[in-house]
Amino acid sequence: MIASHYAEPLARRVRSDARLMSAPSDGADAVAIVSKGEDFALLDSTRGWAWGYAANGRVGYVPASAVGA
Repeated sequence: MIASHYAEPLARRVRSDARLMSAPSDGADAVAIVSKGEDFALLDSTRGWAWGYAANGRVGYVPASAVGA
């Protein structure tokens, strides 16, 4: 099991508009669009991708550079 699945999400804000992807890859399917200033619940960040869920409840990956503190 992966510990991040049980971690408390960290409240973050999206720094720039980004596609919420189904996998940590530019070639993955886009699940939704997250907009600058939107809340993002960060669960994990690795290899340039942030995994979590957007304000609309959709779960996926965005480039880590799109997520602020």
